[in-house]
Amino acid sequence: MATSSEEAPLDPAAAPPVIVCVGMAGSGKTTFMRRVNSYLHSKQKPPYVINLDPAVLNVPFDSNIDIRDSVNYEEVMKQYNLGPNGGILTSLNLFATKVDQIVNLLEKRAKPQEDKAPIENILVDTPGQIEVFVWSASGTILLESLASSFPTVIAYIIDTPRTTSTSTFMSNMLYACSILYKTKLPMVLVFNKTDVKDAAFAKEWMTDFEAFQDALQRDQEGDDMDGEGGSSGGGGGYMGSLLNSMSLMLEEFYAHLSVVGVSSKVGTGMDEFFEAVAEKKQEFIDDYLPELQRRRDEREKLKKETREKELDKMMQGMSGLGGPSITNAKADDDVEVASDDDGEDYDSEDDAIAERESLQARYQTAVGDNDDSVMADASFAKYLHTPRS
Repeated sequence: MATSSEEAPLDPAAAPPVIVCVGMAGSGKTTFMRRVNSYLHSKQKPPYVINLDPAVLNVPFDSNIDIRDSVNYEEVMKQYNLGPNGGILTSLNLFATKVDQIVNLLEKRAKPQEDKAPIENILVDTPGQIEVFVWSASGTILLESLASSFPTVIAYIIDTPRTTSTSTFMSNMLYACSILYKTKLPMVLVFNKTDVKDAAFAKEWMTDFEAFQDALQRDQEGDDMDGEGGSSGGGGGYMGSLLNSMSLMLEEFYAHLSVVGVSSKVGTGMDEFFEAVAEKKQEFIDDYLPELQRRRDEREKLKKETREKELDKMMQGMSGLGGPSITNAKADDDVEVASDDDGEDYDSEDDAIAERESLQARYQTAVGDNDDSVMADASFAKYLHTPRS
């Protein structure tokens, strides 16, 4: 059976994009996933859907891969005596151990087959507890594994009606900025529920600093009038100054984002969303893929240097078993070495070096970079960091 290393790697430009949907609880993330799924089916381009939320009871779309088929969330809570968030995190950890199988399956489905057309989009639904996925080790493993084979884009879903105040808007932007910094993947800001509140105000705040300042001033005046002390707006004094400073700080962050307004209920904005995804896919290929490749090369170089050092130590230890060293073992006629029993005799130092290099080559062949070896197949880290250009 041919190994995955013998198959032709996917061309990043032809590979389907992976759209990872993240967002606060109640932002309409699952409803957005259903709308995107329905939209792609209407275009005769059914996506490949992955559900990573182990605690959801029902999902309004069919999942090709569902974490609930592999991990029983309630049983995990009972077995490990965990709460809801701990149960979700542990379920993701258990599921992440099979990520290599998932990537292999996705790579096969992304290539033309006799009976099936290759998939053109991969949708990933994440838990509503956003921090459990984004800031966990399992979430990082899943994202890095997907990004190692496919152009991966983060779709950050925002509840537009609840972002009309400057303070709530800034909180969402800071959260999005932290996710972008953590994942280091292209991001599309999706302002959902535009059938209730249009997202034009948010786009204006992100592109026009003075417009945000005016809105901040209005919020401060409204707080002063209702006497709520900043419960609904930006607040005054320190809070107002802080929001003002953060809006300036995030100017560069806004410049590299794609922003779209959609309505998961009505279905508007889908065309604009996939235009933004196509733009971010190209950005991934141009900017993010070279950086991923550079980090992989650095890891491989470090691993190779470490392996060579350990191998050199082992060779020195083996040479010391028969005497002071291989090169001077023959100098002491009274010392018996293993080579004496085999009838081998080193006529010169060059012969000793040649023997050592031969032994080193045999060792590397046995346990080194041989993709068919048991150690290579068993190494998940080797798979995860294997260059896939």
